[in-house]
Amino acid sequence: MSLILFVFVVRVRDGLPLSASTDFEHNKELQERKQQLRTISRSLPRFPDRGTVKGQKLNIHFVSSEGVSYMSVCHSSLPVAKAFCFLEDLRWEFTACFNTTVISLAARPYPFLEFDSTIQKLKQQYNQSGGPALEVTLAEVQEDLRIRPPQLINLDEVELTNGTANGHIEQSPASGVNQRLEPVTAPGILSLVLNIMCASLNVIRGVHLAENTFQDDYEGIWNVVAFFFAFICCALQCHLYLFHSSLKKLKSLLLLSVIVLCNLYLLGLRNIWQLLFHVSVASLSTSLTLTRRIQHRTDDCGV
Repeated sequence: MSLILFVFVVRVRDGLPLSASTDFEHNKELQERKQQLRTISRSLPRFPDRGTVKGQKLNIHFVSSEGVSYMSVCHSSLPVAKAFCFLEDLRWEFTACFNTTVISLAARPYPFLEFDSTIQKLKQQYNQSGGPALEVTLAEVQEDLRIRPPQLINLDEVELTNGTANGHIEQSPASGVNQRLEPVTAPGILSLVLNIMCASLNVIRGVHLAENTFQDDYEGIWNVVAFFFAFICCALQCHLYLFHSSLKKLKSLLLLSVIVLCNLYLLGLRNIWQLLFHVSVASLSTSLTLTRRIQHRTDDCGV
């Protein structure tokens, strides 16, 4: 029976995966632990250098040092001291292969997948012999753990930026930063073009009407305001479609309502077909904005 099932090496400052062990085992709890492990990796600066998450049959252990965190999913029957001894051996092997400059400059996920061969050798050593080759190393780790025990982490009490739901990572509605939406579709491009057209028509009509209004003692000032309000709302609809925002549904419906009201107010200056065109474009943009979802990242990359 394998005691160490999965190994994950990440950069602490941003949670970038650096390397991981090839996944030969598949069971529900292991997949849940791997998702929790990745969730923790996104908030490592908030955790101490050592930590443990206890599960039903599988536990997560991690050690952070010099900007890199070494994480593992282990069977609960594996003693804590041996688990952290494995992580220390892993740390020594990794630092011997990669210097801090190379690690800090890494820009893509899993740049050191070749380290998996070293991980597999260490896993085999611990899974077959049950511990390190040197007992003195294990004794030193046991003494260190007695003095500085790892922090027991309860994920339910951890306020993560991304949050967790059923093992899948989602960003909270209030955080729109660094979220990537699904790719823009052909209908989306069409709605953007039409929205820009409507915005242009509104601002051109508004400018022309403003020139006449200033010559006629400001009698049509509210028509000018309606044109410019419609222009601003069209521009904001484009922004809302292209970029993620909190309270997206409320903002989309509010912009649509303002555009409808502005066009109803301008009914005397626009015929019914022009009004229907502007309202239809705004409705299309609102519909596409509400149906465009956040694109979920996959960090597994086959490992």
